[in-house]
Amino acid sequence: MSTNTLPAQPLTLGGFLRDRRARLLPTPEAASRRRTPGLRREEVATRANVSVTWYTWLEQGRGGPPSDEVLERLARALELDGAGREFMFLLAQQRPPPLKPRSSVAVTPALQRVLDAMPTSPAIVKTASWDIVAWNAAALAVLADYPALEPSERNLLRRLFHTPRVRKGMPDWETDARYAVASFRIDMARAGDCAEAAALAAELQASSEDFRRLWAENEMRSHWVGIKRIERPGVGAITLEYQALAIDSSPGLSLMVFTPVTGADVEAIGVLMGKRVSA
Repeated sequence: MSTNTLPAQPLTLGGFLRDRRARLLPTPEAASRRRTPGLRREEVATRANVSVTWYTWLEQGRGGPPSDEVLERLARALELDGAGREFMFLLAQQRPPPLKPRSSVAVTPALQRVLDAMPTSPAIVKTASWDIVAWNAAALAVLADYPALEPSERNLLRRLFHTPRVRKGMPDWETDARYAVASFRIDMARAGDCAEAAALAAELQASSEDFRRLWAENEMRSHWVGIKRIERPGVGAITLEYQALAIDSSPGLSLMVFTPVTGADVEAIGVLMGKRVSA
Protein backbone atom coordinates (compact mmCIF):
# COMPACT_ATOMS: atom_id res chain seq x y z
CA MET A 1 0.00 0.00 0.00
CA SER A 2 1.40 3.37 -1.00
CA THR A 3 1.77 5.89 1.78
CA ASN A 4 2.68 8.83 -0.53
CA THR A 5 5.47 9.72 1.86
CA LEU A 6 7.80 12.37 0.49
CA PRO A 7 11.54 11.68 0.76
CA ALA A 8 13.25 13.45 3.61
CA GLN A 9 14.98 16.64 2.54
CA PRO A 10 18.65 17.05 3.50
CA LEU A 11 19.32 19.59 6.21
CA THR A 12 20.89 22.81 4.96
CA LEU A 13 23.12 25.25 6.82
CA GLY A 14 20.25 27.72 7.00
CA GLY A 15 17.90 25.11 8.42
CA PHE A 16 20.50 24.05 10.97
CA LEU A 17 21.07 27.66 12.11
CA ARG A 18 17.34 28.27 12.48
CA ASP A 19 16.88 25.05 14.44
CA ARG A 20 19.74 25.81 16.84
CA ARG A 21 18.68 29.43 17.28
CA ALA A 22 15.20 28.26 18.27
CA ARG A 23 16.68 26.04 21.01
CA LEU A 24 18.42 28.88 22.85
CA LEU A 25 16.66 30.63 25.70
CA PRO A 26 16.46 34.42 25.71
CA THR A 27 16.71 36.37 28.91
CA PRO A 28 13.67 35.94 31.20
CA GLU A 29 12.58 39.53 30.51
CA ALA A 30 12.71 39.04 26.75
CA ALA A 31 11.07 35.60 26.90
CA SER A 32 8.02 37.00 28.62
CA ARG A 33 7.33 39.29 25.67
CA ARG A 34 7.72 36.69 22.88
CA ARG A 35 5.34 34.34 21.15
CA THR A 36 8.02 32.18 19.49
CA PRO A 37 10.80 30.26 21.22
CA GLY A 38 14.50 30.90 20.92
CA LEU A 39 16.68 33.88 20.07
CA ARG A 40 16.05 36.42 17.37
CA ARG A 41 18.40 36.72 14.41
CA GLU A 42 19.80 40.02 15.63
CA GLU A 43 20.65 38.45 19.00
CA VAL A 44 22.61 35.63 17.39
CA ALA A 45 24.31 38.11 15.06
CA THR A 46 25.37 40.22 18.05
CA ARG A 47 26.70 37.18 19.87
CA ALA A 48 28.69 36.13 16.79
CA ASN A 49 29.87 39.67 15.98
CA VAL A 50 28.46 39.59 12.45
CA SER A 51 25.94 41.88 10.79
CA VAL A 52 22.27 41.02 11.01
CA THR A 53 22.04 41.17 7.21
CA TRP A 54 24.87 38.67 6.78
CA TYR A 55 23.42 36.30 9.37
CA THR A 56 19.98 36.56 7.71
CA TRP A 57 21.56 35.66 4.38
CA LEU A 58 23.15 32.58 5.95
CA GLU A 59 19.79 31.36 7.21
CA GLN A 60 18.35 32.03 3.75
CA GLY A 61 21.15 30.15 1.97
CA ARG A 62 22.66 33.27 0.42
CA GLY A 63 26.06 34.91 0.53
CA GLY A 64 28.29 31.90 -0.10
CA PRO A 65 30.04 29.64 2.42
CA PRO A 66 31.20 31.44 5.58
CA SER A 67 34.84 31.40 6.63
CA ASP A 68 36.31 29.26 9.39
CA GLU A 69 36.44 32.30 11.67
CA VAL A 70 32.75 33.11 11.17
CA LEU A 71 31.76 29.49 11.73
CA GLU A 72 33.75 29.36 14.95
CA ARG A 73 31.99 32.51 16.19
CA LEU A 74 28.62 31.05 15.23
CA ALA A 75 29.46 27.84 17.09
CA ARG A 76 30.09 29.85 20.26
CA ALA A 77 27.03 32.07 19.71
CA LEU A 78 24.76 29.04 19.26
CA GLU A 79 26.43 27.19 22.16
CA LEU A 80 27.23 24.16 19.99
CA ASP A 81 28.98 21.13 21.39
CA GLY A 82 31.74 19.33 19.48
CA ALA A 83 29.33 17.29 17.38
CA GLY A 84 27.23 20.35 16.50
CA ARG A 85 30.33 22.34 15.54
CA GLU A 86 31.53 19.56 13.25
CA PHE A 87 28.09 19.17 11.67
CA MET A 88 27.87 22.90 10.95
CA PHE A 89 31.28 22.87 9.22
CA LEU A 90 30.22 19.87 7.14
CA LEU A 91 27.05 21.66 6.04
CA ALA A 92 28.83 24.93 5.30
CA GLN A 93 32.09 23.73 3.76
CA GLN A 94 31.64 19.99 3.10
CA ARG A 95 34.57 19.25 5.42
CA PRO A 96 35.10 18.88 9.16
CA PRO A 97 36.48 21.79 11.17
CA PRO A 98 40.20 22.14 11.83
CA LEU A 99 41.36 20.18 14.85
CA LYS A 100 41.80 22.27 17.94
CA PRO A 101 45.34 21.82 19.30
CA ARG A 102 45.30 20.44 22.82
CA SER A 103 48.04 20.78 25.38
CA SER A 104 47.38 17.28 26.70
CA VAL A 105 45.71 14.13 25.49
CA ALA A 106 43.98 11.48 27.52
CA VAL A 107 43.60 7.86 26.55
CA THR A 108 40.34 6.68 28.05
CA PRO A 109 40.00 3.25 29.72
CA ALA A 110 37.60 2.28 26.94
CA LEU A 111 40.22 3.07 24.29
CA GLN A 112 42.85 1.10 26.18
CA ARG A 113 40.47 -1.86 26.27
CA VAL A 114 40.19 -1.66 22.48
CA LEU A 115 43.98 -1.90 22.25
CA ASP A 116 44.16 -4.80 24.70
CA ALA A 117 41.46 -6.71 22.82
CA MET A 118 43.88 -7.23 19.90
CA PRO A 119 46.21 -9.85 21.38
CA THR A 120 48.30 -10.60 18.26
CA SER A 121 48.03 -7.26 16.44
CA PRO A 122 50.45 -4.57 17.65
CA ALA A 123 48.45 -1.38 18.15
CA ILE A 124 49.40 2.11 19.30
CA VAL A 125 47.73 5.49 19.70
CA LYS A 126 49.54 8.56 18.42
CA THR A 127 48.99 12.33 18.52
CA ALA A 128 49.08 14.78 15.62
CA SER A 129 52.79 15.26 16.37
CA TRP A 130 53.25 11.48 16.26
CA ASP A 131 53.94 11.03 19.96
CA ILE A 132 52.94 7.54 21.09
CA VAL A 133 50.62 7.79 24.08
CA ALA A 134 49.18 4.26 24.37
CA TRP A 135 49.99 0.72 23.26
CA ASN A 136 49.10 -2.91 23.79
CA ALA A 137 51.19 -5.93 24.80
CA ALA A 138 51.82 -6.98 21.21
CA ALA A 139 53.22 -3.53 20.40
CA LEU A 140 55.65 -3.77 23.32
CA ALA A 141 56.89 -7.14 22.08
CA VAL A 142 57.11 -6.30 18.37
CA LEU A 143 57.59 -2.54 18.01
CA ALA A 144 59.31 -1.10 21.09
CA ASP A 145 59.43 -1.20 24.89
CA TYR A 146 57.69 2.16 25.18
CA PRO A 147 57.53 2.32 29.01
CA ALA A 148 61.32 2.02 29.11
CA LEU A 149 61.75 5.03 26.83
CA GLU A 150 61.84 8.67 27.80
CA PRO A 151 58.67 10.52 26.72
CA SER A 152 60.60 12.45 24.04
CA GLU A 153 61.77 9.13 22.59
CA ARG A 154 58.21 7.82 22.23
CA ASN A 155 57.82 9.52 18.88
CA LEU A 156 57.44 7.56 15.66
CA LEU A 157 59.33 10.02 13.49
CA ARG A 158 62.22 10.52 15.89
CA ARG A 159 62.62 6.76 16.15
CA LEU A 160 62.34 6.35 12.38
CA PHE A 161 65.06 8.89 11.61
CA HIS A 162 67.28 8.83 14.70
CA THR A 163 67.31 5.26 16.01
CA PRO A 164 69.71 3.04 14.02
CA ARG A 165 68.20 -0.13 15.51
CA VAL A 166 64.78 0.81 14.13
CA ARG A 167 66.19 1.49 10.69
CA LYS A 168 68.16 -1.78 10.68
CA GLY A 169 65.00 -3.74 11.43
CA MET A 170 63.10 -2.25 8.46
CA PRO A 171 64.10 -3.82 5.11
CA ASP A 172 61.97 -1.27 3.26
CA TRP A 173 63.09 1.71 5.33
CA GLU A 174 63.22 4.18 2.42
CA THR A 175 59.68 3.39 1.27
CA ASP A 176 58.31 3.36 4.81
CA ALA A 177 60.03 6.63 5.70
CA ARG A 178 58.74 8.38 2.59
CA TYR A 179 55.22 7.21 3.32
CA ALA A 180 55.48 8.33 6.95
CA VAL A 181 56.68 11.83 6.05
CA ALA A 182 53.91 12.23 3.48
CA SER A 183 51.31 11.17 6.05
CA PHE A 184 52.78 13.45 8.71
CA ARG A 185 52.42 16.42 6.35
CA ILE A 186 48.68 15.74 6.09
CA ASP A 187 48.38 15.31 9.87
CA MET A 188 50.05 18.71 10.34
CA ALA A 189 47.56 20.35 7.98
CA ARG A 190 44.61 18.72 9.74
CA ALA A 191 45.91 19.80 13.13
CA GLY A 192 46.07 23.44 12.04
CA ASP A 193 48.04 25.60 14.44
CA CYS A 194 49.76 22.75 16.28
CA ALA A 195 52.98 24.08 17.78
CA GLU A 196 54.23 20.59 18.71
CA ALA A 197 53.93 19.26 15.15
CA ALA A 198 55.57 22.35 13.65
CA ALA A 199 58.41 22.15 16.17
CA LEU A 200 58.97 18.47 15.37
CA ALA A 201 59.14 19.17 11.63
CA ALA A 202 61.66 21.95 12.21
CA GLU A 203 63.71 19.77 14.57
CA LEU A 204 63.92 16.87 12.12
CA GLN A 205 64.76 19.10 9.18
CA ALA A 206 67.69 20.47 11.18
CA SER A 207 68.88 17.12 12.56
CA SER A 208 68.22 14.54 9.82
CA GLU A 209 69.44 14.79 6.25
CA ASP A 210 67.06 11.99 5.24
CA PHE A 211 64.04 13.73 6.74
CA ARG A 212 65.08 17.01 5.10
CA ARG A 213 65.35 15.25 1.72
CA LEU A 214 61.97 13.53 2.00
CA TRP A 215 60.25 16.62 3.41
CA ALA A 216 61.44 18.62 0.39
CA GLU A 217 59.61 16.21 -1.94
CA ASN A 218 56.29 17.69 -0.70
CA GLU A 219 54.45 14.38 -1.02
CA MET A 220 51.13 13.92 0.79
CA ARG A 221 49.25 10.80 1.88
CA SER A 222 45.78 11.18 3.35
CA HIS A 223 45.47 7.56 4.48
CA TRP A 224 48.26 5.63 6.12
CA VAL A 225 47.55 2.07 5.05
CA GLY A 226 49.77 -0.58 3.51
CA ILE A 227 52.20 -3.42 4.14
CA LYS A 228 55.16 -3.18 6.50
CA ARG A 229 58.00 -5.68 6.88
CA ILE A 230 60.10 -5.78 10.01
CA GLU A 231 62.87 -8.08 11.15
CA ARG A 232 63.28 -9.18 14.76
CA PRO A 233 66.04 -11.32 16.34
CA GLY A 234 65.00 -14.89 16.89
CA VAL A 235 61.99 -14.87 14.52
CA GLY A 236 63.23 -13.20 11.36
CA ALA A 237 60.90 -11.25 9.07
CA ILE A 238 57.32 -10.39 10.05
CA THR A 239 54.86 -8.96 7.54
CA LEU A 240 52.15 -6.68 8.86
CA GLU A 241 49.22 -4.84 7.31
CA TYR A 242 48.95 -1.42 8.89
CA GLN A 243 46.22 1.18 9.01
CA ALA A 244 45.69 4.44 10.87
CA LEU A 245 42.17 5.23 12.11
CA ALA A 246 40.92 8.53 13.52
CA ILE A 247 39.44 8.39 17.03
CA ASP A 248 36.28 10.48 16.92
CA SER A 249 35.96 10.66 20.69
CA SER A 250 39.47 12.12 21.03
CA PRO A 251 40.22 14.66 18.27
CA GLY A 252 43.89 14.72 17.37
CA LEU A 253 44.48 11.08 18.29
CA SER A 254 44.67 8.20 15.84
CA LEU A 255 44.82 4.45 16.31
CA MET A 256 47.44 2.51 14.36
CA VAL A 257 46.92 -1.23 14.02
CA PHE A 258 49.50 -3.64 12.61
CA THR A 259 47.81 -6.92 11.65
CA PRO A 260 49.90 -10.05 10.95
CA VAL A 261 49.36 -11.25 7.38
CA THR A 262 49.96 -14.99 7.71
CA GLY A 263 49.77 -17.67 10.36
CA ALA A 264 53.56 -17.68 10.49
CA ASP A 265 53.50 -13.97 11.32
CA VAL A 266 51.03 -14.62 14.14
CA GLU A 267 53.32 -17.34 15.49
CA ALA A 268 56.34 -15.03 15.33
CA ILE A 269 54.49 -12.39 17.33
CA GLY A 270 53.51 -15.04 19.87
CA VAL A 271 57.17 -16.04 20.26
CA LEU A 272 58.22 -12.42 20.85
CA MET A 273 55.43 -11.91 23.38
CA GLY A 274 56.44 -15.11 25.17
CA LYS A 275 60.02 -13.94 25.39
CA ARG A 276 58.91 -10.65 26.89
CA VAL A 277 56.77 -12.37 29.53
CA SER A 278 59.58 -14.73 30.52
CA ALA A 279 62.26 -12.04 30.57
